[in-house]
Amino acid sequence: MTGRLPSTYASAGVDVAAGEAAVARIASALRSADRPGVLGTIGGFAGRFSLREGGWRDPVLVATTDGVGTKLEVARSAGVLSTVGYDLVAMCVDDLVCTGAEPLFLLDYLAVGLVDPERVAELVAGIDAACLEVGCALLGGETAEHPGLMAPDQFDLAGFAVGIVERDEQLGAERVAEGDALVALASGGLRSNGYALARQVLLHDAGRRLDEPAWDGAARTVQDELLAPSVLYAPHVRRVLATHPGAVHAAAHVTGGGIAANLARVVPSHLAANLDRTDIAVPRIFTEIQRLGGIADDEMARAFNLGVGMVLIVDAARCASVAATINEGGIEASVAGSVRAGHGEVSVR
Repeated sequence: MTGRLPSTYASAGVDVAAGEAAVARIASALRSADRPGVLGTIGGFAGRFSLREGGWRDPVLVATTDGVGTKLEVARSAGVLSTVGYDLVAMCVDDLVCTGAEPLFLLDYLAVGLVDPERVAELVAGIDAACLEVGCALLGGETAEHPGLMAPDQFDLAGFAVGIVERDEQLGAERVAEGDALVALASGGLRSNGYALARQVLLHDAGRRLDEPAWDGAARTVQDELLAPSVLYAPHVRRVLATHPGAVHAAAHVTGGGIAANLARVVPSHLAANLDRTDIAVPRIFTEIQRLGGIADDEMARAFNLGVGMVLIVDAARCASVAATINEGGIEASVAGSVRAGHGEVSVR
């Protein structure tokens, strides 16, 4: 036996007490867990949710998982953790709603170099607020401390969401018909995609600081633009599904890969889709990234949403009323294309 003090979990870098304090703080602050169907409280070994209250006829459960990507590095550098929770929820539930599903609950996974209860609480508060806005419950999660693998202030964030939809009300490529219209839902910024390229161009190659104007004469900073929380499309799409039953045939959430690649996922092989962006404003941050990086148009289209965060494929006779309902909810929407005969092609201009 040497003269060394006995090894402990704390001496290895894991603070169990801090983790318990973080869980206690989260549990006392959660609001979205009041959703009907939630059983028990945060802090158990698993979250529980009852479907009995829904009155479903032929329910299909739908599941998604996603993260926030390297936008987290911007949040860490800026010391602003309150908005990326919105991004996490949006990336998960906006995928869910593309099937027509109502989001029921979400679980989060947070990996940190060192548990700081205040920082953990700030992150989770953003997730909870977004869940509350969407109407799904933050049912539980995990905070894992990874000393030695991550620096004390580093973190990563992932989510897993479950929704429900009646079998005969599912959206998808099988419902898309020739003559359908495309309704584009606007995105005011990057949301959570293309950050590897945006960070390289703005922060590394161009040497821009987070606290300086995003462009000459801008009232907003680089940080404001890069940390703007993702639009949550799910509640707006769900409202359309409720008020215009049968009008929406499919939906494409524009994430990594851009508009064309994601729209192609809901265009059947015997049809083609043409989306016209002529009347859709491209947020200034994209033109600034392209200018500073000398990025080609096709590369921009692969990396970024360029102002379109979701596309609905809609019965042409009802597309104007669908767009109007989205607009009434505060999201700019416009009829911007159509579906024709083809071989699965998607064109965006």
